[in-house]
Amino acid sequence: MARSSLSYLKWPLIVTAVGLGLSGWLGWATEGSMSGVVAFFLIGAVLAVLEIALSFDNAIVNANKLEDMTPVWRQRFLTWGILIAVFGMRIVFPLLIVAVFAWVNPFEAVRLALAEPEEYSRIIENSHSSIAAFGGTFLMMVALSFFVDEDKSIDWIESLERSMRKCGSVRGFEIAFVLIIVALISQALPGHQQASFLFSAIMGLLVFTMVDGLGNYLDQSSSSGVGMAAKGGLGAFLYLEVLDASFSFDGVIGAFALTSNIVLIAIGLGVGAMYVRSMTIMLVEKGTLQQFRYLEHGAFYSIFALSMIMFLQSLVHVPETLTGGIGVVLIGLALFSSIRHNKRETP
Repeated sequence: MARSSLSYLKWPLIVTAVGLGLSGWLGWATEGSMSGVVAFFLIGAVLAVLEIALSFDNAIVNANKLEDMTPVWRQRFLTWGILIAVFGMRIVFPLLIVAVFAWVNPFEAVRLALAEPEEYSRIIENSHSSIAAFGGTFLMMVALSFFVDEDKSIDWIESLERSMRKCGSVRGFEIAFVLIIVALISQALPGHQQASFLFSAIMGLLVFTMVDGLGNYLDQSSSSGVGMAAKGGLGAFLYLEVLDASFSFDGVIGAFALTSNIVLIAIGLGVGAMYVRSMTIMLVEKGTLQQFRYLEHGAFYSIFALSMIMFLQSLVHVPETLTGGIGVVLIGLALFSSIRHNKRETP
């Protein structure tokens, strides 16, 4: 029996109630007043909404990849993957940034997060350009790899996407395109930031190449009859985890504009991540990507826009509401185009 759309919200709503309750309790424990309870409660709610807005396109891309994964690895991603996403990227990742850029051990990073949140937030902010370079490079490669794929048969913006597919026949086109963007952005940065920006961008390119190459290798091994269980398995799992990490960069950095309390950030973004997970499951089980043919295109245009915004954030501040809004608009337009196409095709 098919599940109703509302049934997918069961666990996210439970986590929301628990998370917002913990946010209010944290406000009382930290501030010792009702105003603190209300402030922490509202910040937790805003962080959850921020995470959902910034990661909706992530859910669509995850669903696209999960359709080709084996049931075992699909379930592993939906269980282990969400734990890695919530605890790894929302807690461990910010601590790791502080440990690396402040040249302190992880225990000192934890102490800074809990005892000196202002200093902790300052270190995160100072490392923003390097994080943006890595995440922007990885996400731009993800988007371009979709549009230059010569096997892609459906186009939303036909003239543009046909031209991009032709560019795909040029070996290394997407890598050259990304490197040109990186070089232009780095030249606009202060001299002391250029080296770290370029290094982080190259690392983003290297990680994408390694993860994408591993996935292709496992798929080729599977098609030749070797390691059938590997197809859509470990390679796809690693790809989705790194992709989720790249999407998380913007949310984690944006969260520090609202609060420097690492526990509150983890609660708020963790609640949002549960909705993203449920959206992913719904898209897979209901076959939504097949029903709305341009929805995937909208997600990848959104990813490309997000990658450009991450690069630009190395130079200027871009409000998180604008970042999330662009993604919502692009996906909404793709959904509208899909519905209009379905109406035309219906006898």
